Amino acid sequence: MAHQLVIVLDFGGQYNQLIARRVRECGVYCEVRSYKTPIEEIKKLNPMGIIFTGGPNSVYDEKSPSISVEIFNIGIPILGICYGCHLMAHVLGGKVSSCITSEYGKTETVYDRSCILFGGVSDMPEKAVSWMSHTDYILEMPAGFKSTAHTDNCPVAAMENKEKKLYAVQFHPEVNHTEYGLGMIDSFLKNVCGCIGDWTMGNYAKTAIEDVRNKVGNGKVLLALSGGVDSSVAAALLSKAVGNQLTCIFVDHGFMRKNEGDEVEAAFADWDINFVRVNAKDQFMAKLNGVSDPETKRKTIGEEFIRVFEQEAKKIGAVDYLVQGTIYPDVIESGAGDAAVIKSHHNVGGLPDYVDFKEIIEPLRLLFKDEVRALGRELGLSNVLVDRQPFPGPGLAIRIIGEITDEKLKILQDADYIFREEIAKAGLDKSIHQYFAVLTNMRSVGVMGDGRTYDYTLALRAVTTTDFMTADFAKIPYDVLETASSRIVNEVKSINRVVYDVTTKPPATIEWE
Repeated sequence: MAHQLVIVLDFGGQYNQLIARRVRECGVYCEVRSYKTPIEEIKKLNPMGIIFTGGPNSVYDEKSPSISVEIFNIGIPILGICYGCHLMAHVLGGKVSSCITSEYGKTETVYDRSCILFGGVSDMPEKAVSWMSHTDYILEMPAGFKSTAHTDNCPVAAMENKEKKLYAVQFHPEVNHTEYGLGMIDSFLKNVCGCIGDWTMGNYAKTAIEDVRNKVGNGKVLLALSGGVDSSVAAALLSKAVGNQLTCIFVDHGFMRKNEGDEVEAAFADWDINFVRVNAKDQFMAKLNGVSDPETKRKTIGEEFIRVFEQEAKKIGAVDYLVQGTIYPDVIESGAGDAAVIKSHHNVGGLPDYVDFKEIIEPLRLLFKDEVRALGRELGLSNVLVDRQPFPGPGLAIRIIGEITDEKLKILQDADYIFREEIAKAGLDKSIHQYFAVLTNMRSVGVMGDGRTYDYTLALRAVTTTDFMTADFAKIPYDVLETASSRIVNEVKSINRVVYDVTTKPPATIEWE
C-alpha cells in the first residue's frame, strides 16, 4: 500500500525528528531528507507537501544551507519553520536581518485567523503563546506574501502566499510549548496539502508483514532478541510473516531486572517461532570478575554478548537473513540531512563472519519509538514488553557502582523491583519516563532495632523527558518516596540508607555509569 508522502527537508535543525513525529501523529507518512536532495528526486517522490526545518545558521551567510528557487515553482505546498521561514523569504526576494530584540521561549503571538494555518484549527483564539528561538527576522516579505501573525518584536511571525500555497512561521509549532501548534501542522497537511491521513499502524503492519514474507520466501531468519521494545516488536512482526522460519536468540546475561528474563520468555511462549534462551550469567560474571570501571564493563559485556550469540548461531547452521531492530531515529542520527552525525548506529554490533546471510532485514527502520510501541500493540505484544522503559544493554551491571557480585545483583534486583512497584501503585508509571535504582559502593552507619549497621546506600533515579537528550528529575511526591524507602530498608538486606537523585541532564547523565 502506497501512503501519501510529505517530505521534511532538513537544514540542520535540532527539531527535525520532532517535526517528522508531529506529521506522523497527524496520520500522514513523512520522511526526513537532506536539503541537498535534487529537485528531480523530490519530483519523483511526488510528495503532497514539503516542510523546511529550522537550523542554527543565518540565511545571509554564504556558507549557510540554501535551496534552489525552483522548488517554489513546482506546485507543491511548502511550510517553512524558523530558518525555513527565513530561507523562503530570502530565496524569493525578501529581506532577512538581525533582530533589534531577539525572541527566545514562550512569546504571546497575535494570529490572523483568515490564514488557513490558524483558521483551520478549531477553538484557536487570535492570541496564543508560541515558542520562539531566533536572532534574525523578516524585515521585508517577498512579493505576493502577507503577514499572518505578529508579536511585539516580530512584525512577521508568520506569512503566506495563498495562491502558491507557500506558508512560513517564525516560531516552532512542533514543540509542545506552542499552543495549538499540532493543530497548525495538521491544518497545513489536511487543508493545504490535501492529505487524508492514511498512515496507521494497522496499515503499516499489513504492508510490512507482506513485504517480509515476499522477501524471505522459504529462507531462514535469525534475530538477536534482547527483550527490549525494538527487538521484541521486530520478532513479533517476523513471526507473523514467516513463522517458524524465524529463530530468536535471547541471550540472558543475568543482569536483567527481577523476573524480566522469565517475562521475556513467557511473552513469546505462544508465538510460532524458534525461541532460544541462553542463560549465560556465569559466563558473563566470570568475564567481569574484578572489573569496576564502567566503560570496561560495557565493552566486556558487549563483546561477550557477541561471543555467546556466535556460539548459539553456529548450532542453527546457514542463515539467509539477519534481522536488526533499527528504527528511524537511528537512521537520522547516523547522518541524514545536514545535521551533525550524533552517533553511528549498528544494531547488531559486530556481526559474526560465519553467518551466511543474503540481506539484513530492518522492518522498523521507518518508525519512531512511539510508533514501534503502537505497532507492538497492533501485533498483540503484552504491555509488559511494549511499555518497557529504555534499559541499557549491560543492564544492572552498570547500575551497580564498582565490582559486580551475586550478592550485589540480588540486592539491586529486589530494591529496584520495590521502587518500580511503588511507582506503579501511585499511578506514576506512565508520566515518569525512566525510573530505577542504583546500588552505590558507599556504606554508611545505621541503626536497626537496637543494633548498629554498616550497609549500602541505594540511590533512586527518576526522570521526565521528551527526547532523552535532556531530562529533569521527576517530582515524585514525598509520601511515595517515603513508602518506597521504608519498604526497601525493611525488606532488602544490606541496605540501610536510601537517597533520591535530584540532578538534571545535563550536567548529569540519566544513568550513573
